Amino acid sequence: MRARTEAALVAGGVGLARLALLVLGAVPVVVVPVVGGVFAGAGVAWMLDAYYPAALFALFAAVVSGAALAGMFVRPVARRTRTRLGDWYGLRLPVSYSPRPALEADERGHWWTGYSYHRSYNVARLAQLLHWAVRDRATRTEMLWLVVSPLMVVALGAAVAGLLVGGVVYLVVAVRSYQDSGHAPELAMTMLASSVLALALVAVGVLLAPYAVRVYAEVARRVLDQDGRATHAQLTRRVAELTETRADAVGSQAAELRRIERDLHDGAQARLVAIGMTLGTIEHLMETDPVAARELLSEARQSSARALQELRDLVRGIHPPVLAERGLGDAVRALALDSALPTEVFVSLPDRLPAPVEATAYFSVCELLANAAKHSGAEQVWVDILYRAGRLRVTVTDDGVGVADPVRGTGLRGIERRLGTFDGVLAIDSTSGGPTTITLELPCELSSQRTSTSFEKV
Repeated sequence: MRARTEAALVAGGVGLARLALLVLGAVPVVVVPVVGGVFAGAGVAWMLDAYYPAALFALFAAVVSGAALAGMFVRPVARRTRTRLGDWYGLRLPVSYSPRPALEADERGHWWTGYSYHRSYNVARLAQLLHWAVRDRATRTEMLWLVVSPLMVVALGAAVAGLLVGGVVYLVVAVRSYQDSGHAPELAMTMLASSVLALALVAVGVLLAPYAVRVYAEVARRVLDQDGRATHAQLTRRVAELTETRADAVGSQAAELRRIERDLHDGAQARLVAIGMTLGTIEHLMETDPVAARELLSEARQSSARALQELRDLVRGIHPPVLAERGLGDAVRALALDSALPTEVFVSLPDRLPAPVEATAYFSVCELLANAAKHSGAEQVWVDILYRAGRLRVTVTDDGVGVADPVRGTGLRGIERRLGTFDGVLAIDSTSGGPTTITLELPCELSSQRTSTSFEKV
């Protein structure tokens, strides 16, 4: 019994020491951003004292400054937490950050961040850092932990400190009351009971400290553990997305096969049957009416030319020859030549993309150019095709009236389904009055990284 009590007291002392370390570590994380934000806000308010909206600018400056200072603690707090959990409980929480693409300058002097272009290098670097931090899973979890960690420390530390301080204060009050009463015998039992209760509160606080630290460690593990299994809800949602995408792909393929069959049956096949019948008639007229046979032969030749053209159009609809022979860039340029609107095409691509990705991007651009010509009221269209950081990014912009909405038509929904087959995304920025910018992103890996960049106005 004595050994167990001593072990419990030792564990409680260790728990108190660890909890104290957590509290001390949380103080600068809270104090520095708050104080920095207050000083920044006060400085802006002082400089803009003569202006009516000074308070709004001061509040904005305080929030931005506080967030920037808090951002300095994201990595250190997460790193310190992982180290402590490893030292205290043997918990190993490996972390893997996604690589940040290097800034690249194009021939126009703009800096490419991997997501957008900027004229200034510093602006591009800041934009890349913020965008990467939001998209990187490990960084997002660390930012979440920066918020959760102080809250956990305050809640757990307050519970333990409340018991300890409450017990000590209660004991001090009981002793002083007994002393002030002149050591009255009738208050001796009351003082003794109060002392026992106070010591019990302190003992509970000491024994609770290790459990408080364990709760902190468990919450940290749940937040920072990148290798944990996905929840059932996440898996269910992902399975539903893959099922829907597969069904759309199968349905689209079946519909495309039916269209090809219908076009062949109603077009080229009918013409070939007619040509065969015409040739049979010519065979009978060769001896009796050579003039009529020559006229029918001319008609058969014209019909064969039309059938050949229909077959070429059909093949072009399945997979354009220029796309198969020269790649996505030249195929989109050829498409722009036939567009009803003047179109500028900028291409920065490796030598060739995978054929399925090329076909998806090509037919998506086809649909977007057709939509711009029919619905946007635009006078100019710009098409940017870029490959950066393992993703193909196609942006189609027009200066039309805007308000493009997938709900109002089947074209954009069809593009979404087409991209969904490759885990691609469709982003639409189309306010009333224009312009409209539609961005397609498809992940793809390439064996060749030789990049061809060109700019052409069509």
